[in-house]
Amino acid sequence: MKEVYIRHATLDDLEALLLFEQGVIAAERPYDPTLREDPISYYNLPELLANPRAVVLVAEQHHQIVGSGYARIQPAKAYHKHLEYAYLGFMYVEPGSRGQGINGLLMEAFKQWTAAQGLTELRLEVYAHNERAVRAYEKAGFAAHMLEMRLSI
Repeated sequence: MKEVYIRHATLDDLEALLLFEQGVIAAERPYDPTLREDPISYYNLPELLANPRAVVLVAEQHHQIVGSGYARIQPAKAYHKHLEYAYLGFMYVEPGSRGQGINGLLMEAFKQWTAAQGLTELRLEVYAHNERAVRAYEKAGFAAHMLEMRLSI
């Protein structure tokens, strides 16, 4: 594997991050019939980059951004044992860089960030039928917890 560096994203990375956001949407579109037609956006990236309770990380290889993700501190439900947890989103690795362990490096960095915030729980959402993503998250130590179901009327 070529050397990969994980670092905090900056506003200078916004152009690449916006392209990655569209990559995430394109990858998820086959699993979600409720998504509107393009153009759509999931994230307010400048706001996320400025949020002191969040971190946006990028994976860089040969001075090119090849992966991304964020973790954001969120309040837990009143009935949970913990008060807050870190929520992961925007996990993306460019198609040409997949299979090199980049997602795993990002996950390890998010685990370290979460622990450094004094949090004990990391959560994410993944489409149940996105088996490739589910396997990647299981490989990083995640386990299925709750399945959200829907019914179109």
